[in-house]
Amino acid sequence: MNQIPDDFDWSVTTYDGARREQLRRALALTLRERMQSVEDMAEVAERFRQMRESGKFSPTRSAQAVAPESEAHAVRQLPTQCDSNDE
Repeated sequence: MNQIPDDFDWSVTTYDGARREQLRRALALTLRERMQSVEDMAEVAERFRQMRESGKFSPTRSAQAVAPESEAHAVRQLPTQCDSNDE
């Protein structure tokens, strides 16, 4: 079992703390990394659009339906860090 370090920052476990951490990490990205993230997210959005049009994906469909492995891989490739212009 994983042990939690004594110096773990519990403030990042709240919604506000997680949001601040996400923004902190996004601000640490280089311009190249930000542009790559935007391109990657655009590819995933395009794939979702294609899936909706072909009937393979529907936002209202039950969570029981799972995309085949060949279609699910795009989601796993999303960057863990992203930029936000909300604030």
